[in-house]
This record gives sequence, structure tokens and C-alpha cells, in this order.
Amino acid sequence: MKNIFVLGSAAALAFVMATPVAIAGETLDRVMATKTLTMSSDAEYPPQSFLNDNNEMDGFDVDVGKEIAKRMGVELKIVTPSWDIITGGSWGGRWDMSVGSMTPTKQRAKVLNFPAVYYYTPAAFAVHQDSKIASLDDLSGKTIGSCGGCTYDAYLNKDLVIDAEGAPAFDYLVEAGEIKTYETDTHAFDDLRLGDGTRLDAAFSALPTIQAAIEGGYPLKVIGKPAFYEPLSVATDKGDPAFDAKITAIVDAMKADGTLQKLSEKWYGVDLTAVQ
Repeated sequence: MKNIFVLGSAAALAFVMATPVAIAGETLDRVMATKTLTMSSDAEYPPQSFLNDNNEMDGFDVDVGKEIAKRMGVELKIVTPSWDIITGGSWGGRWDMSVGSMTPTKQRAKVLNFPAVYYYTPAAFAVHQDSKIASLDDLSGKTIGSCGGCTYDAYLNKDLVIDAEGAPAFDYLVEAGEIKTYETDTHAFDDLRLGDGTRLDAAFSALPTIQAAIEGGYPLKVIGKPAFYEPLSVATDKGDPAFDAKITAIVDAMKADGTLQKLSEKWYGVDLTAVQ
């Protein structure tokens, strides 16, 4: 009997070692043991995340990440992998969470978890400061620019799907005459800044991104109310419900005590932690 027991134990151990089963608490245990929380971010996405004049990561997302780490009692480390690698999941412990303004869609939820929505980005239209366009109704039939393949492009084509839990309903308020797409929002702003109607009549992007461009000297102005609100969440890799529960509790506490609102007002001038 002893020999059979030893053989069975060895076989069981071999099975466990060969089977890639995520152990609950693995990420949380690693973070607490190393006293380091590693967050993925983007160094070129102001005002959410960017390198400041001191060559340090800064921005709203960065401040949210720092606060989460502080409340966990650990140090924050930031890495900057590409967006497609972050959204692809299977991080393998290279980083522990993404605080990168990610929309928690059902497709992404197949490979990632979304333990906490921490703010909502309003999508807005901008025109040249010399434009006579005064309302969203005036945009119908106009040439509008946006990033290609993003939620703003989808909205203009009237096939936008935001299937995240708690996402506010929206209506299609603008009938574009022509849609021009760009690799990034900034390139659309570059065309719009050339003059009213020169290449574009308007650009469609995230309100904070438009505001950052205006503060950076772009001759633009926002018109009308936001077309839709996009919920944005902390993302984690699959496999550690204990870590997810910790993130949820911390972000809930940051909402309850007003910390998230203060950070939003610091970077955006308004409270984006709730739909207005």
C-alpha cells in the first residue's frame, strides 16, 4: 500500500506541474511578497498617461495606479507594452494590471477581467475656432475626421456597439456627409487646425483628448453635448479572483471618499467618474 500511495502522489504531482492551472491568489501573493505592483501604461496618451518634463510617467491613469498601489501598501512600477499585447491577455506575470482607459467589451472579457470601472469618457465633436457651426445639427452633411477603427469611427458609421455592463444608452445625433479616418486622433486635429473646412469641418474624439489639444495650442472648440459615454475599467489577467476583489474594493473606496473625483477634476477640470 505504501508503494502504491507514493506512486499515486508522484503521478498527481506530475499532473499538477504539467497542467497550467491558475492558482487563486497567485498575483496578489506575488505583489504583496515583492511589495511591487506592476502596471501597464502608454507613454503617449495625454492627459491619461505621458512622460512629463522630468521624463517621468504622469497623468490621470498614472495617478489612479499610484493610488491603488498606495492603498495596497506597495510600490508602483510602470511598463509600456503595445496596446495589442495588453488587450491580448495571457500576460504571464509581466505586469499585474492595466490602468489604461480600456473599454470593457465582451470580446476583451474573453481574455481579461475588468474588476472596476473608474471613469467614463465623453465622446465629443470639435470644430475650428473660426467655424460658424454652433450645434450638432449643423454637422449633418459635413466632413468629419476620427481615428480609424475606433469607437468614434464606428459611431459615425452608425455601427457602434458598447456592450460593457452599465454602459449608458446613446443615440446617433450626427449624419456625416464624409468620414475621414486617421491613424490617431492627433492627425485629425492636425488637418482641422489648417482652417475651417480646409480639409475637415469637424473632428470626433474623446473630450479629454480634445481639451488636451486645445491646451496644447490647437485652434479648436468643442460644440454640443457628448454623443456617448464610454465606461473605462481597470483590467487584469485571468486567474486570480482574490486580486480582482482587492482592486474592486480599493477603487470602490476611492469613489466613496472622493479621491477619484479629485483626480478627475485635477486632470480634466470636471468629474468624469460618473455619467453627467
